[in-house]
Amino acid sequence: MNIPPILIPLIFLAIVIISTGLFTIKQQTAGIVERLGKFHSIRNPGLQFKIPMVDRLAGKINLKIQQLDVVVETKTFDDVFVRLKVSVQFKVLREKIYEAFYQLQNPHDQITSYVFDVVRAEVPKMKLDDVFVKKDDIANAIRNELQEAMNSYGYNIVRALVTDIDPDHQVKEAMNRINAAEREKIAAEYEGEAERIRIVAKAKAEAESKRLQGQGIADQRREIAKGLEESVEVLNNVGINSQEASALIVVTQHYDTLQSMGENANSNLILMPNSPNAGADMLSDMTTSFIASSQIGEAMKEKNKELERQKRLK
Repeated sequence: MNIPPILIPLIFLAIVIISTGLFTIKQQTAGIVERLGKFHSIRNPGLQFKIPMVDRLAGKINLKIQQLDVVVETKTFDDVFVRLKVSVQFKVLREKIYEAFYQLQNPHDQITSYVFDVVRAEVPKMKLDDVFVKKDDIANAIRNELQEAMNSYGYNIVRALVTDIDPDHQVKEAMNRINAAEREKIAAEYEGEAERIRIVAKAKAEAESKRLQGQGIADQRREIAKGLEESVEVLNNVGINSQEASALIVVTQHYDTLQSMGENANSNLILMPNSPNAGADMLSDMTTSFIASSQIGEAMKEKNKELERQKRLK
């Protein structure tokens, strides 16, 4: 087929014009086509065509979930300045692409303004500790406020998250010191309780030791008394009376004591009478002491009886 030479430039021009009318829209994106400056249609992903010189691609709008991070500085109820980082996840509603494209000049600024407004309305009602505990409540309040305001503009608020709470540096140091002091207090209480348990256990052990020691001494003295009784009985059987037997036992124990002290090289120096008459003198002194104690005891009993009798007479 022969094409006249005069048509070749026209055909080339037509191809160029038609090619300028072809365009593509990516997945999860919508295209806005205007005809002579007026909205004409919304184009879906794929290869699209617009009339050259008449239609124009006014813009494309992202249909993916987007995230906007907003940092807000505000004051808490207990007058602590704190910085909150709020992450807002949002997307354009497919059925409201027209509103999303034409009604808002800058949706990010609009969302940021609402986040500032909600945060500075909610946080000043809370103390700093409550801000950390109730951050989900703050996030829900932001989402509800944004959802109500942005839905009419074609935006759906998927989620709002409070991702960071950053008080002043000095406040954080003070909080760390308070936490450390609280933990040291608890540790001191546990240490004090452990020390008390150790002291009680030691006191019980000492008490038990002394009880057993006293019981041992009592048993020892009881056995000594039995031994002395048997010794006196044996001596009486060979014609030695009780007084002579007692003197003999005292003298024997006296010299046994001296012998024991001589055998122990580490014993302290003690001066004691060591003549045979010393045993008799000690026995005489003990006997006199026992008799005097017995007489004093009897006198006290008689005095107490007299006092009781006088009280009954009154």
